[in-house]
Amino acid sequence: MRVIFLGTSGSTPTATRNLSAIVIKRKGELILLDCGEGTQQRMIQAKVGFGRNFKIFITHMHGDHVLGLPGILQTLSLFDFKSPLQIFGPSGLKRFIDAIIETLKFKLTFPLLIREIDEGIIYKQKEYHIQAVYVEHSIPTLAYALIEQDRPGKFSPEKAKFLKIPKGPLWSKLQHGEIIMVGNGKVVTPNHILGPSRRGRKIVYSGDTRPCKNILNLAKDANLLIYEATFSDEYKETANENMHSTPSQGAKIAKEANVKKLILTHISPRFDNMDVFLKEAKKIFLATEVATDLLEFEIRYPQ
Repeated sequence: MRVIFLGTSGSTPTATRNLSAIVIKRKGELILLDCGEGTQQRMIQAKVGFGRNFKIFITHMHGDHVLGLPGILQTLSLFDFKSPLQIFGPSGLKRFIDAIIETLKFKLTFPLLIREIDEGIIYKQKEYHIQAVYVEHSIPTLAYALIEQDRPGKFSPEKAKFLKIPKGPLWSKLQHGEIIMVGNGKVVTPNHILGPSRRGRKIVYSGDTRPCKNILNLAKDANLLIYEATFSDEYKETANENMHSTPSQGAKIAKEANVKKLILTHISPRFDNMDVFLKEAKKIFLATEVATDLLEFEIRYPQ
């Protein structure tokens, strides 16, 4: 599972930073978190493509998080995209997209499914689900967590041989959590062969927010927390007034939530020295990085 930062600026783009957009690549699936201006161009630069299994999750209805949607929709239609596209987000999302389609007068080549959501588990697959919570910003804003199901424990060939289970399809069934019956009529469950279950991976994306309990609770034990740091610590009061965060505030959440890695993003265009942001965060949480456009981060399974 790879996370690619397509846009890392807040409010307006800069010469090197596009507006908020992050894509998660997982087993051929594309999960786009926010869609600032120019997202489709950055997707092409990052060579992530526009796969058939493509979903978009919008945190809130501020321009720097949604104004890339017209470009995405038109680009997909020009590419003759046929698979359904699902877009999730807060109230107002459907009205915004309907107005785009009506005003620009272009015809979609694919089914568009828009879901205005609230808190809770808002999307579920066999191997993972996505949970949303409200955070504290100037308009209703969501944070998202992609949470994988626990994986089966490690398979023991020695135990399988001891129980006289022939190598082949029966081994595979046990590895996938199925109960089998061996030739002598004995029932064998995965617990006989597999070790303790292994934790899945967890990614949390804050959206725009000032520090709050909801994001702290959502981030608990995450492999990766992607957190906004619009202002440096010097501008802490400004950040609070505008309901944004600073590097040290993100670092405190990461430390308290016991996350494995913190990546800061959504940097105000007034700042060009990321060393300051990194230094402020690392005083509190060492495993911190400041995102740049096209940064890629791989999330491996926990050992």
